[in-house]
Amino acid sequence: MIPLAFCIPGDLSLPTGGYRYDREVLARLADHGVDALHVALGAGYPDPSPEDIARTEAQLATISPRTILLIDGLALGAMPPAMLAALPHKKLALVHHPLGLEAGLSPERTAFLLTNEKAVLEKIHHTIVTSPLTKRLLMHDFKLPERSISVAEPGTARAPRAVGTGHPLQVLAVGAVSARKAYDHLVLALSTLSDVDWHLTIAGSLDLSPQATHDLQASIRKCALDKRITLTGAVDDATLDGLYARADIFAMSSLFEGYGMALTEALARGLPIVASSGGAATDTVPDHCTIKVPPGDVAALTKALRRVMTDQALRHRMADAAWAAAALLPSWDDTARDVADVIKAL
Repeated sequence: MIPLAFCIPGDLSLPTGGYRYDREVLARLADHGVDALHVALGAGYPDPSPEDIARTEAQLATISPRTILLIDGLALGAMPPAMLAALPHKKLALVHHPLGLEAGLSPERTAFLLTNEKAVLEKIHHTIVTSPLTKRLLMHDFKLPERSISVAEPGTARAPRAVGTGHPLQVLAVGAVSARKAYDHLVLALSTLSDVDWHLTIAGSLDLSPQATHDLQASIRKCALDKRITLTGAVDDATLDGLYARADIFAMSSLFEGYGMALTEALARGLPIVASSGGAATDTVPDHCTIKVPPGDVAALTKALRRVMTDQALRHRMADAAWAAAALLPSWDDTARDVADVIKAL
């Protein structure tokens, strides 16, 4: 068994796509010859205090130099490059998406994170990313050589096909509320479809970005859609399964996605999808089961939603295509194997 320290900031149980990826891989690495130890870094990342950095440095110093470090990008991109360079370990990065591409950051913070993450990744022996798009970004924008990057796409659990309701049409969006998810664009798009019988449920944590949550709630009130939109907050797996089962349409309005795990979860339920093409989302789902719109284009999003909502035959064709496409998605065991292969090669 190859010893590995999987270094992850914050609470591993948080209901986000990145933490889900980490949990699923961590649980399966032993099946592929890797003895993985979870190292819980501080919760201050990606905005660590000097104390957070000092604690991280002390934690990593206690790990045997013969143990490979796999550091989640949520922490790695904000770490001092000099600290990483001083570590004697072989080091791997897991980049879900570059930190500087998060929406809602100040220009100064964006510039710092992009510059710092580039410098940090130059100190890493190999980088694992979750999509081909992220690999292309790191090659083009961060100038990493192609041979230093491997793709391990997220797995998707097999699931029962959604049955929907139809009255009203249940539109489902999944993901923690943040500026990058741009749920306010989805609200604005739906606000002009008052002649269609629909209900939107947004399932995702309301705590990740209090400002984004406040702005979303204000947008819902301004559009007088309190009775047609439900914000569930974070939900457990059983509740989320129920929401998918009752859904008729899946919607994603994100400005950028490193992969878009909720999209493949929607495919696995055989749901027709309306999604922005921000980041890797344009590659994650096939065109024949998705209507894709430019990120931030509310008019295009409105048009796409109306088309899917009012054309039952189209919804059925897209749903059948999604169900067929789901059979080709990788499993979480496939993901863990891909990650383990990189570790073994190191």
